Amino acid sequence: MSKYVNETIKKIAPSGIRKFFDLANQMEDVVSLGVGEPDFETPWHIRQEAIYAIEHGYTFYTSNRGLDALRQEICKYYQRRFSLSYNWKEEVIVTVGASEGIDLTFRTILNPQDEVILLQPSYVAYEPLVTLAGGVSKIIELKEEHQFKLLPEQLEAAITDKTKILFLNFPSNPTGGIMTYEDYKALIPIIKKHDLLVLSDEIYAELSYDQTFVSIASFEEIKNQVIILNGFSKAYAMTGWRLGYLLAPRDIVTHMIKIHQYGIMCPSTISQYAAVEALKYGDNDCKMHKDSFEARRNFLVNNLNRIGLTCHMPQGAFYVFPSIKNTGLSSEEFAERLLQEQRVAVVPGSAFGTCGQGYIRISYAYSLNQLKEAIKRMERFMQQFNL
Repeated sequence: MSKYVNETIKKIAPSGIRKFFDLANQMEDVVSLGVGEPDFETPWHIRQEAIYAIEHGYTFYTSNRGLDALRQEICKYYQRRFSLSYNWKEEVIVTVGASEGIDLTFRTILNPQDEVILLQPSYVAYEPLVTLAGGVSKIIELKEEHQFKLLPEQLEAAITDKTKILFLNFPSNPTGGIMTYEDYKALIPIIKKHDLLVLSDEIYAELSYDQTFVSIASFEEIKNQVIILNGFSKAYAMTGWRLGYLLAPRDIVTHMIKIHQYGIMCPSTISQYAAVEALKYGDNDCKMHKDSFEARRNFLVNNLNRIGLTCHMPQGAFYVFPSIKNTGLSSEEFAERLLQEQRVAVVPGSAFGTCGQGYIRISYAYSLNQLKEAIKRMERFMQQFNL
């Protein structure tokens, strides 16, 4: 039946994250640290609001752009947390997760062969979504010695006359890297000079540990060139609710909504009512989740370094990206053998781009007990290398 399948789809590889997750699910006694999903239940007051919505029959379509009350709360949230002002009527779309927002942006903005600058290692969905929209990915490889930050000279060197979008994801999945105000400030003249549109995936904004989160939209001189993506999955432990949003200039939103209304109509109404509650009263939930993740991060980084896996201290998100180069194994070999020999599932760094070779990604969105058991097993695994 492959003759019926689109040729572009045939060339896109399955997710490297899901491959090891599916393998782990077929085995017993596995400590699976592969998927970026918080182990917290969605806070009860948020779930309760969804129950209330169902009980009172709030189950009809909302506006294509999303529930009015939710768009208002999104704008209040960005003003309260990051001092950024947006018009809830014209500059917000509620999406089915942040992933839909990425797809909407690429399909709205890209003409065939337009270039998108992607920073790797990066989340596995970014490059395929560029391809599906007819664009071309221009890769910048971020380096561990620079704490996986984007340097201005790297950006300047990557820009061509076909470059249209700079795609940022800080805090980063998979590295946990961040950009400070000063880091972004060095990029602003380049973005202005080349008139780039910036797509900023800020899904981990609330999970910033040692530095305060800064959005690149904070720079007023380029704010009208920035599209922000965010959602509820990570900070509020609402992965299964499938709800995100984007903030963008009015003229771009006007065109995005065409794709959104034909493909989606609107996200789940019940999820939207729950999200209103999350934004209104969920700041303490976010802090509690962040504090717990920070403790897990510290435990994991210290112990990975102790057992011989060099690991920088990530500043955000809930992933570590340790080097496994001293074992002499490729990322795939290391992950496969660790799973087979010690029943610990991690993701090869190569799943996040070729520059991820020599690393693995471990999610610490799991209980401390699971992380302790994983370290015990990984220490046994590492003993064979005599490091």
